[in-house]
Amino acid sequence: MIGSLAIGVAAGASLLALGGLALELQYRLRPSNKLDLTAGEWHLAIAEPNHYLLVGEMEFRNQTDRFEIMLPEVQAQVKLLSDASLDEVTYTTKVIPCHQDASARADDYWFGYIVKALKTTKIKVSVEIHGEDLSNLQSAWVQVNYVSYSPHGRIPKVRHVVVPLQFPKSDAVPKARNVEVADVFPIRTHILSPIDDPVEVVKRYALPHAQKGDVITIGETPVAIMQGRFRHPSEVKPGWVAKRVCLFFLPTSSLATACGMQALVDIVGPVRVLVAFLMGAIAKVFGKPGVFYQLAGEQARLIDDVTGTLPPYDQFIVLGPENPQAVVDKIQQETGLAIAIVDANDLRAVKILAASPGLSPAFLEQALKSNPAGNADERTPLVLIRPNHLS
Repeated sequence: MIGSLAIGVAAGASLLALGGLALELQYRLRPSNKLDLTAGEWHLAIAEPNHYLLVGEMEFRNQTDRFEIMLPEVQAQVKLLSDASLDEVTYTTKVIPCHQDASARADDYWFGYIVKALKTTKIKVSVEIHGEDLSNLQSAWVQVNYVSYSPHGRIPKVRHVVVPLQFPKSDAVPKARNVEVADVFPIRTHILSPIDDPVEVVKRYALPHAQKGDVITIGETPVAIMQGRFRHPSEVKPGWVAKRVCLFFLPTSSLATACGMQALVDIVGPVRVLVAFLMGAIAKVFGKPGVFYQLAGEQARLIDDVTGTLPPYDQFIVLGPENPQAVVDKIQQETGLAIAIVDANDLRAVKILAASPGLSPAFLEQALKSNPAGNADERTPLVLIRPNHLS
């Protein structure tokens, strides 16, 4: 009798445990808060010397196939970047709902809205700017803060968009720098963002100056930014592995902070990072450095932590570009130019991430070892390389 009761209790406990495990797996595997906001399309509806009206059309997308997600709050704020003082510049932002089944309120109040499963809805964000002289404005860093309210709870989210307000003249002749194997021409562009396309940037700024035999290089960070591969630290939630492993990296490393390390963990997983760290530590004991980066993957070397690039991206963790060879191939196909995506720094180190067929890595390294694009606020992500025999 007692034995049967014990068996029954054990069976019941097992069923409860299995039920709890199934419930937990369903919770973890079924996304119920995946409400994303696109970067949208932006344009200057008004561009007068003392009055700008910047307008962006953005779209919320509920990517879950079952759950409705509520939007109880949406707000926008902006930070202007300028080459001069902003003391005499004023600006206001407004978010206008563009739902198909509900009109916007006249008082600009955001009323709670439900985005049904696999459906979308749109908003229009306007930034109105006034000032005596707006010609020094570089860009507008727009932050759209919204709340996703779903079975997973109330989750604050934010979408960052950097919109250029100043565009260098594409016909301005870049200044040449002579190096051992070539003349190099750093090419200035506007501040790039996810609303830009690498092909169009090369066409606009590099193609007008290129000759047959020239090579165009693009920094890996600008390519990643155009792909939207950057995260604000407030959106990164460091876990156990990131908080501990980061303590063993030099302060100058982009993996020396919990958020920087977590960005890598989110890409390759905590197990791979932990194994790479342990194996790397053992290898160092035997005098073999760099094993961690070999085992943790390409992104471990490419992540730039906060302060790693030009404003406003110095506030973000910027990842390495995704599939750089495909980017190179597309640019070459549409422009006819030889292209390379590179990672160069002031320590004279040059890494070629992807390049057009036939380009010599040794030639590119020689041409770029002085880092002509710079690591500060030069805003020259493109470099035109003209081999000596063409000069």
